[in-house]
Amino acid sequence: MTAEFRKTSSWENGYQGTYTIKNHSRTALSGWTVEFDLPASTTVGAHWDAQLIRQGNRYSFRNVGYNGPLAPGASTTFGWVAQGSGVPAQCVVNKGGPCEGGGDITAPTVPTGVHITGIEDGALTLNWTASVDDQSPVVNYDLFVNGVRYATLAGVTSYRVTGLQPATPYTFQLIAKDEAGNQSASSNAVTGTTGDLSPTRTKPTAPYVDMGAWPTPSLSTLASESGLKNFSLGAITSPTCKAMWFNYYDPRAGWGKENINALRATGGEVKVTFGGAGGRELAQNCDSVDALFTEYDAVVRQYDLRYVDFDIEGAAVNDPVSIARRSAALARLQQAHPGLRISLTLPVAPSGLTQTGLSVVTSARDAGVALDVVNVMTMDYFMVIDYGDAAIQAAEATVTQLKALYPARTDAQLWGMLGVTPMIGENDDHQIYDQADARQLVAFARSKKLGMISFWDVTRDRNACTGNLSLCTNVPQSPYEFSRIVGAYNG
Repeated sequence: MTAEFRKTSSWENGYQGTYTIKNHSRTALSGWTVEFDLPASTTVGAHWDAQLIRQGNRYSFRNVGYNGPLAPGASTTFGWVAQGSGVPAQCVVNKGGPCEGGGDITAPTVPTGVHITGIEDGALTLNWTASVDDQSPVVNYDLFVNGVRYATLAGVTSYRVTGLQPATPYTFQLIAKDEAGNQSASSNAVTGTTGDLSPTRTKPTAPYVDMGAWPTPSLSTLASESGLKNFSLGAITSPTCKAMWFNYYDPRAGWGKENINALRATGGEVKVTFGGAGGRELAQNCDSVDALFTEYDAVVRQYDLRYVDFDIEGAAVNDPVSIARRSAALARLQQAHPGLRISLTLPVAPSGLTQTGLSVVTSARDAGVALDVVNVMTMDYFMVIDYGDAAIQAAEATVTQLKALYPARTDAQLWGMLGVTPMIGENDDHQIYDQADARQLVAFARSKKLGMISFWDVTRDRNACTGNLSLCTNVPQSPYEFSRIVGAYNG
């Protein structure tokens, strides 16, 4: 009679284990018992198809009525959920000899041949030779990036590591594990450097322009009068699964293209924004990744875009289905357009991103999207607070959150992927973000080398008026005063 141990699944703080008992004799057995030790750091939680008696670290499993009798050649299985990573030791079956597999203490071979086969500006692909084990298949590999565990990989000898910074070196190592939980020594360290496929990186300043304003803003005129060179254009939305400029103009027809080209002729550039507070983002209306990718791709191709922004707020930030669909489509979009820079614009509190906002970033990371910027909207807190100080607090809190999502990145890299976007002048909650607050943000951005600072929006800054908040800042100012303050930041 034998009892063979297997880990059927595992996770960071536990695993699911089973023993398969088999009758190798020529006579029927009326019952069975399997006993083993677990280290003090590991305990048995839920279990099934067996009765359990525990004495200290010794666990004794006995058959229940229906699975005790075993005919010659027959087998049965029981299992449990372990809290901790320790595996059975000193296993005996029916108070007799050792259990088959219970004595596996030999580690798999060290992974060899680790090398880099693919280089992108936000990803590196690793390949290696499979490890072998004396008794069982190698279950998984722990991948370490810059000394920090990045992922646990099952049944593969190739992996694309995403979410990396362009033009940056990264060091990789692998450890193999078998079904008994034995692990190999670490592989040799291999270093690879991501590429930088785009001639330019994040635009350090790209304030928003409401392209739905009337008359339609002339981008080249805004650039000439404000001193700004780069703008984020709002916004592509949709009442259906069809990309539209603010629910009205079809980008496939090239609406606004001459306007964009005129700005580019002066040395400026644009980032097109999808979503926002004024309409539904496409992922909420398209019912498949394929359909959503097609719409995103059409806009990128029509305007030859290097930068795209996704403003996820309101109902969209609380919709996990559309979040997952968007992330998958964005990963495909970057594969179709190498070097495309993607930013996520999200609501924030002085304490940082909300849990739903964090889920948008996490989903993109897990889908393999190389995010250029996580841009936080430091506005409309609906609380009495100094809005200049609150923007700095929100930035600091968000970087702390990003550190947990991207543990392999340095502090400098994390600050470099952060954008901060206040609403200039009077906010919708009637609190004020004034010129002194803008100067405070620029000084902070210089000290941290922020990826981007922006604001909503340039047409309000141009008008320098008192009145409707969609047109005016409602604070004393000269035309384009905020633009000139923010435009002084160059990364």
